[in-house]
Amino acid sequence: MNRPPHQRTSTTRFPVAVDDALRNAGWKPGRWDIRQAEEWADALRGHISPGGHRHAIVPAAVEVWAEFGNLPIAPTGPGRNIAPASVHIDPMHALHAARTLADLGRALRTRICPLGTDGADAALLAIDTEARVYSLDHTGDWYLGQDFDTALAALLTGTRPERLTRPLDAATGTGTAADPGTGAATAARTRTGSPARPGPDPSSTVSGTVHTARPRGPR
Repeated sequence: MNRPPHQRTSTTRFPVAVDDALRNAGWKPGRWDIRQAEEWADALRGHISPGGHRHAIVPAAVEVWAEFGNLPIAPTGPGRNIAPASVHIDPMHALHAARTLADLGRALRTRICPLGTDGADAALLAIDTEARVYSLDHTGDWYLGQDFDTALAALLTGTRPERLTRPLDAATGTGTAADPGTGAATAARTRTGSPARPGPDPSSTVSGTVHTARPRGPR
């Protein structure tokens, strides 16, 4: 894969707090370790879960791996709305989560690829075919942003993400929050079982899937 477009190496790409965290971790504009990214892609492609599930590999994930892989990215200040979270890009943390990610992708009508982890509880970070980023932890499934830069800024600055929940019932106008034990595969489906699709903005609905704010405090 070629290097990303020139604008992705701009020094004005990130907010100051995010840029500081990245540089403290050893990142600099133009960082591109495609060899490591290809090794991860090969390892994920070669893994088959006991149930026969495989990982999807999407171009957006390979770009993130190549640019940010293995960096210990930690926040440099307090959170804006909730506690900020550290980020570690290494998809091997999700090697045995192929079924979980496949279920999420099926529910959202897309393909989901692992990125790494975020926070002290090592929530799984994942990205879809359109570069939208999600976090999966024991409390539920969260939409972090329309691309990795947005998601990274949200995590490092403690911006409250949006939770994927069951769509509103057209007849009653009510909805049910996702069950943390079942994840987005349950949370994003309509009453008839047809999956919903995420929207480009975390403040909007996701084709009928309602976003609710993540609670304050550490995750």
